[in-house]
Amino acid sequence: MEGVGPPLVTPFTQDGDIDEPALRDLVGWVEERGVDFIVPCGSNSEAELMTAAERAMVTEIVVEEASVPVLAGTGSPGRKETVDATEAAAEVGADAALVVTPFYYNHDQEALEAYYREVADAAPIPVYLYSVPAFTDVRIEPETVERLASHPNIAGMKDSSGNVAELVRTVHRTTEEAFDVLVGSGSVLAQALDAGATGGVVALANIAPDRTSEIYETHAADPEAARARNAELVELNRGITTTHGVPGLKWAMRERGAPAGHPRSPHRPVEEDQKEHLASLVDDI
Repeated sequence: MEGVGPPLVTPFTQDGDIDEPALRDLVGWVEERGVDFIVPCGSNSEAELMTAAERAMVTEIVVEEASVPVLAGTGSPGRKETVDATEAAAEVGADAALVVTPFYYNHDQEALEAYYREVADAAPIPVYLYSVPAFTDVRIEPETVERLASHPNIAGMKDSSGNVAELVRTVHRTTEEAFDVLVGSGSVLAQALDAGATGGVVALANIAPDRTSEIYETHAADPEAARARNAELVELNRGITTTHGVPGLKWAMRERGAPAGHPRSPHRPVEEDQKEHLASLVDDI
């Protein structure tokens, strides 16, 4: 997995059901705008608000519609759930599995390492580690990643910590392995590429896939220009992530003509004042 992939939102109807036609259309919408791979059932997909059967269905639909690789989110707090979901994703044709750190209980680094080895041993497709401490309050330390990178079925990591210094440490510690480091924050995509990341799984690629992919493509020849293009999207990225979250992202996507659907409860629709702010950000692109 190299380049830019959207953590694809899951379109729901206003009643909270998965909108299958919209999901199929959305895969085409982002692909037409130049993404390199697609990531269903991640944080922006509202995966934690879906049942295991719904996640499997979403992954299958994305695989059916996509002509690019699919990195399917399969992680849950427990090993059995994660192994079962990873096997289900493999059965429908996913190319790799994105496995979030086990959360809820406070696991130390030794437990995280053992967990990922067990999952990777059982997985029929390559496994990518996923560290998103803002949601899980769990962080994989670079030293732990270094040890896991030697596992033959652990192919990379999505680092959503937002900490570029930690990403640099992770990249440095895994350079001897065939190991992809993907950044999870669109605000620092160019800086992560500077540090040696192989790409990004970023919310920006849902709403502005063309502009986000442009950063990646430009970086190879002109890192300074890539950083400048990235800077132009920082306020938008903040608006659709930390400020207004998934409901804001979906509303802004609909403003751009993307079949993003509605958020699922307990998410709430965006308020009128939020729409005004989001509209101004969308106008800028």
